[in-house]
Amino acid sequence: MWPYPKIVAHRGGGVLAPENTIAAMRCGLTHGFYAVEFDVMLSKDGVPMVMHDPELGRTVQGEGSIADYTAQELMELDAGAWFGVNFIGEPVPSFEQVAHFCIHHNIWMNIEIKPVPGFEDQTGWVVAQAVKRLFEHSLDRTPGALPLLSSFSFDALRAAQLAAPDIPRAFLIEEVTPDWHERLLALGAISLNTNHKHLTPLLARAVKEAGFGLFCYTVNEPARAQEILSWGVDGFCTDRIDLIGPRFGEEPAHISPSSR
Repeated sequence: MWPYPKIVAHRGGGVLAPENTIAAMRCGLTHGFYAVEFDVMLSKDGVPMVMHDPELGRTVQGEGSIADYTAQELMELDAGAWFGVNFIGEPVPSFEQVAHFCIHHNIWMNIEIKPVPGFEDQTGWVVAQAVKRLFEHSLDRTPGALPLLSSFSFDALRAAQLAAPDIPRAFLIEEVTPDWHERLLALGAISLNTNHKHLTPLLARAVKEAGFGLFCYTVNEPARAQEILSWGVDGFCTDRIDLIGPRFGEEPAHISPSSR
């Protein structure tokens, strides 16, 4: 149900590096993470880019919609200055750049399809096709070898399902709704990915008994991480890669009072 790593670095390096950049991927790797989550949307010219926000301004200098800029224009923008002087000039990476970095370093990828509003179908299709091309000649066809495509957008995941049915999918949902089972079946999804803040032991049990993986975001306190794992949660992503290591939960962990 969950053949993937248990602990995943959120957006590459969590709070330790500018999110969704190659610098963030390097940071996660330095901390021993061989599993990473990142976001992908399309540029004006239809190129998958690793970015979280559909609008510029928060982590990437500039203004306007991502859909108004070509891939080359986006790659020339600064995605690191907001985080600190050591990252000034860190560029916006393309999906291809991040994927090749991860493949080279044997890093598993949880790829969140995060479309600019109005581009759900196109983004799901293009991203899934890009992943399919990267892995169609892979010799390792075991369940955990392929990336996982996830999205809050049902339409984007449905398009991904049509474009690359062999690439596994997970449905992201902030707060689990009563039709979760029906929606997972419709998408051929293998996992439900949800906000740990709204999860209960009863709901966790229902998801697992239905035969699906259960993944949570974004867990930053070791005590909470241990709690949800005891409920049967298969894995989670974290921003606090300095507090929660890649082997968390495999042996008894000391929890300092400050992290409770």
